Amino acid sequence: MDDQPMRRALALAGRGRGSVEPNPLVGAVLLHERRVVAEGWHRAFGESHAEIEAIRSLGDRKADTLYVNLEPCHHPGKTPPCTEAIPAAGIEKVVFGMRDPNPDVRGGGAEALRSRGIEVVEGSLPDECRKLNVPFTKWVTKKLPYVTAKWAMTLDGRMSTPSGDSRWISCEASRKIVHDLRGEVDAILVGVGTVLQDDPRLNCRTEPKRVARRIVADSQARTPPGCAMLQEKEGGEVIIAVTERAPNARISALEDAGAKVWVIPGQGDRVDLDGFLARIGVEGATHLLVEAGPTLLGSLFRAEQVDRVLCFIAPKILGGEGRPVAGWSVEVAGEPVSLDDMVVRRVEDDILVEGVVVRPGA
Repeated sequence: MDDQPMRRALALAGRGRGSVEPNPLVGAVLLHERRVVAEGWHRAFGESHAEIEAIRSLGDRKADTLYVNLEPCHHPGKTPPCTEAIPAAGIEKVVFGMRDPNPDVRGGGAEALRSRGIEVVEGSLPDECRKLNVPFTKWVTKKLPYVTAKWAMTLDGRMSTPSGDSRWISCEASRKIVHDLRGEVDAILVGVGTVLQDDPRLNCRTEPKRVARRIVADSQARTPPGCAMLQEKEGGEVIIAVTERAPNARISALEDAGAKVWVIPGQGDRVDLDGFLARIGVEGATHLLVEAGPTLLGSLFRAEQVDRVLCFIAPKILGGEGRPVAGWSVEVAGEPVSLDDMVVRRVEDDILVEGVVVRPGA
């Protein structure tokens, strides 16, 4: 019986994806005498937490048990602590799936509830609860964004033709999946090579839940001020990450065109990825979608900064040289970077391989 209301809480929590970040996804279900009487979820950043939404929807009915996928908060923020509203509603028992990963508050909500005489049970569907909020957990503990690397390639592993043309490798249904994801993440990252070759807009052409910031790793500020991203006014903020070596005139031209320029410490002739991702995290981005070419993808894998992969494989053969991840390789064939929690599914003509990155020795 414990699993059913928690599964419902998880389903409700997922409705907030793309709207609540950098807050976690949370759903809540209220029971009275083992029957569901009310439910709620955190709908948007700055709005009421899931527990408060459920209590409000209760009306004049009674509830004795609360199921929630994340430990109720006990610290004031944009909204009052949930640990005050729960006892006031007459709730006698709270079941939650995982503790708050924030090291500053972890366990405090459970202790606050117990001090008010409420029975607290921890650990209903813990794995499912942890997976739901992996981006939030990484951000709140490390102040780094969760990195999803996406690429499309042909059956023979090509991301583009020898001339560099990479448009329309994947089918329309695959491209819709990517646009849906763009409408949920905090930021989208490409390298300057992708900008110069493809001139992408990096906007969301489906109904977005949030407007992602568009970020370019561009050590020398080579992004053209007239590029499509800077002309696309309905897209998110455009950020160009350069190093101290970037010419001031180019930086000024980009700023005049509407871009925000970050000066990041360099690593050789490139932007230092550790410092770069740290800056993205400090700016409040919990989930970063990378749609880069082989060079930047290779740098991210070499820096062990990729958390999840979406690879679209089209039933096409282009021939020639090249691979999706360049400039980096595993030295021992028996110790590759692999995928866990892998899902393989057909998307019209394409195959989508999706999974969490597992590094050698992990």
